[in-house]
Amino acid sequence: MLKIYLYPILAFLISLPIGFIVKLIFKNKLSYFNQKFNLGLPPKTINSFSNICFFWVILLGIHISISIAEVPVKFQHIIETTNKLLIILFIITLAWISSKIIVTILNFYIQQKTDLPPKVSILEIVIKVLILFVGFILILDTLKINITPFITSLGIAGLAVGLALQDTLSNFFAGLHILMTKQIKPGDYISLEGGFEGFVEDITWRNTVIRTLPNNLIIVPNSKIASSIVTNYFLPDKELAILVQVGVSYDSDLEKVERVTIEVANEVMKEVPGGVPDFEPFIRYHTFGDFSINFTVVLRVKSYTDRYAVIHEFIKRLHKRYKEEGIKIPFPIRTIYLKQ
Repeated sequence: MLKIYLYPILAFLISLPIGFIVKLIFKNKLSYFNQKFNLGLPPKTINSFSNICFFWVILLGIHISISIAEVPVKFQHIIETTNKLLIILFIITLAWISSKIIVTILNFYIQQKTDLPPKVSILEIVIKVLILFVGFILILDTLKINITPFITSLGIAGLAVGLALQDTLSNFFAGLHILMTKQIKPGDYISLEGGFEGFVEDITWRNTVIRTLPNNLIIVPNSKIASSIVTNYFLPDKELAILVQVGVSYDSDLEKVERVTIEVANEVMKEVPGGVPDFEPFIRYHTFGDFSINFTVVLRVKSYTDRYAVIHEFIKRLHKRYKEEGIKIPFPIRTIYLKQ
């Protein structure tokens, strides 16, 4: 009777405190490594990993309990089924925790070694699908199901699904291509040939999400991104030159205009947030217009969105300084004659 009831029960009861101890040790160690290497694991994920360890110890305790129990032969099939169920539960939890660990390692590598942001949805999806597929194959093998016909059927079904989901697969592989080439990545500011522009929020398995400056989201299929003309304002560098068009009257002293304009531009570069302080602005005269001599002022900003504040402040200061220096900014005058 002891072998039938007492020993199995004791084995299971002993697994409970052991599982709790393993859970605490694993949680403390994982929290330590998370803080030391800046892995970015939230407390919820750490608790989930620790609970999985506790669950595995309990599964082991159940397995040992039913293994040492002397069960009549007519009930052996129940033991075998229970063992298979335990293995399946282990495979499912192992696949889940493996996907989490690999995604965490991938995000850590991306953060340390590449220009990509720590979170890229399409890569996480690919990893999770592959690991779950491997786990599914292992479960079939545990159940003694021949996987050869399944793989053959999967190939035929994959061909049919591929034809049916041609656009979806096109978007998926276009998304992978976009990420691998690093020409567009989350965080970049881009403009599309249709006139839309904004920050790339995410690249999913089907779409690229772009957030515009008015805080709206534009959802663009990856295949459209891959086949269209895109301007990336963060490549090859975030810094970029901005051109401001100015015109002065024909009776202006052009040497004085150049000196005053560059002085104002230098002030803006050094004082306005977003300007590049060590950049030397310059101007280039280029056109004898209908009523003004036109030139271009070349400034430089740290990123594309800084251009708005820099241009805003430059125009205000230049207008004020021109007034003080007596430099005229001409404008067309229209005279209207009315018949009496």
